[in-house]
Amino acid sequence: MRWLIEHSRYVVVLPAIGSLVGGFILIIIGLWQMISAAIMLIRPGVEFKESTVSVLASVDTLLLATVLMVIGYGLYELFVDDTVQLPPWLQISSLEDLKGKLIGVVVAVIAVVFLGQLVEGRDAEATMMVGIGAGALVLALAAFTFATRGSTKQPPGKQGADSSAAD
Repeated sequence: MRWLIEHSRYVVVLPAIGSLVGGFILIIIGLWQMISAAIMLIRPGVEFKESTVSVLASVDTLLLATVLMVIGYGLYELFVDDTVQLPPWLQISSLEDLKGKLIGVVVAVIAVVFLGQLVEGRDAEATMMVGIGAGALVLALAAFTFATRGSTKQPPGKQGADSSAAD
């Protein structure tokens, strides 16, 4: 039974790979959208506003790809192999680290989606509602991050060392 429990963590390879594959697919789609938007910019008769929305849509797709890639890297590093070579800013040592990185990318996605809605600006009331919803979501994520930030308990001897190193 112990062997089964110890090795069941390798099942997480499947969602990690799925997330990475999804990220690669979205990167290809986002790059295609960006190329299309660039072509749209040089065409005569195309409104600048329309091409800007296309660029923002492609950025949104690329940010979603980034979310999937971070999830894939994080799951793999946490459950399968913590010696994988990643840049320091992407190294994840706990679910708390993964959560923090994901919340940061999700906030960026929310900002891009709202910016796209703002640029399109067909209906002022709808834009305001999207803005209020986006703001509420970002505030909720910030509150959640703040509330759970100190929830990880450290050994008694380590707290003093961490606080003095931060000074």
